[in-house]
Amino acid sequence: MSENSPASGLPRKIKIGQIGIGHNHASEEMATIRRLSDDFEVVGVVEPDPQWREKRGGLAAYEGLPWLSQEELFTTSGLDAVMVETDVPMLVQTAMRCLEAGFHVHMDKPAGYSLEAFREMLDMAARKNLTVQLGYMFRNNPAVQLCQRAVREGWLGQVFELSTVMSRTMDDKYRQWMSQFPGGSMYIFGSHLIDLVIAILGKPDRVTPFLRQSFPDKDRLVDNAFAVLDYQKTVASVRTSILEVDGFRRRQLVVCGDKGTFEVKPIEGCDVQRQYPPLPELTSRLVLAEACGEFSAGINDLVMPPMSGRYDGQLSEFAQIVRGDIENPYPLEHEYTVQEVLLAACGDEPVSF
Repeated sequence: MSENSPASGLPRKIKIGQIGIGHNHASEEMATIRRLSDDFEVVGVVEPDPQWREKRGGLAAYEGLPWLSQEELFTTSGLDAVMVETDVPMLVQTAMRCLEAGFHVHMDKPAGYSLEAFREMLDMAARKNLTVQLGYMFRNNPAVQLCQRAVREGWLGQVFELSTVMSRTMDDKYRQWMSQFPGGSMYIFGSHLIDLVIAILGKPDRVTPFLRQSFPDKDRLVDNAFAVLDYQKTVASVRTSILEVDGFRRRQLVVCGDKGTFEVKPIEGCDVQRQYPPLPELTSRLVLAEACGEFSAGINDLVMPPMSGRYDGQLSEFAQIVRGDIENPYPLEHEYTVQEVLLAACGDEPVSF
C-alpha cells in the first residue's frame, strides 16, 4: 500500500463539507475549520439522522451553515474534501463513499473493527491519489513533536521504556454508549496512545491486552484497560480507564532511554472539556545525560507554546497536504498499523506480528 502526493494547483482555500455530527469531537473540528478561514471554505453539513440534528444541530459550531443532503454536498461546485464526523460505527463506510466520489478525507477515529474494510478504504485512497487523515488529536501537540524529535535524533539513546496513560471519569449515560465497543476505553482512548507509540517506535512484535470490567452488574463496559506492546529492545505500555478522578491531569507520554528521559505530563491542558480549571502553563521535562540539540545536560523543564485548539495544527496541515504543499507525515500504512495494533489491544488473547 502506498500513497502519492495529491496534485498541487488547488486554490488556497480548500472547499470542505462535513458529513455527520454524531462523533463526540465533531463540533470541535467544525469550529476549528471555521476558525481556519484562510485555509478552508465550509460549504455545509450533512446529517440525515433527525435525532442528531435535534441533539447537536443547534451547537454554535454549525450556526449559519447550510444543512445539505449527501448528494447536494457531493455535487457542490469545486468541493475538495470532506470531514467525516459520524458516530464511530459509521466512520469507515462514510469515508469510503467520500473517496469513491473523489474527495480527500479527514476522518475521525477509531477506524472500525474490520481491518479488511479499512484496508479497502486506504487502498482506494492510494489508487485515487487522495489524502486520508485520521483525527488523532495529539499529533500536532508541540511537546509530543519535540519528544518524537528527541527519539529520532538519538538524544535519549536506546529507548527501553515508553509509558502512556489516557483516563478520565464518565457518567452512566456515556458508559452505556461506550459499552457497544469491544475493548471499551482501550478502543476509544487507547487509539490515541497507540498512534503515538507507533509514530515513535513503529510496529511492535507482540501485543498483550489486559481488559477489566469494574462493574459487570451494571454494564458490559471494559472501563479499565492495559496493553503491553513488545519490541526487541523496548517495552511500551498503554493504560486507559474511565474511572480516574481528575484523570486529565495524568494523561501522559513518557519515553526513557539510556541517555535521557522525556516526560509529557499532562499531554494537554485540563480545560479541554471545560470540566476542570486550566493549568497556567503546560510544561514538559527533558532529562539528558549529555547536551543534545539546543538543550543542556541535566534537567530541562520546558514551557511549551500554547495551542489555540486541539485540531488547529492538524487541520492546517490537512489543507497543506490537499494543496500538495507537503507530504502527509502520517502515510496510509501508518494509519493501517495503528488500527491493526489497536484491535489487538482490544482482544482477548496476545497477538504476534
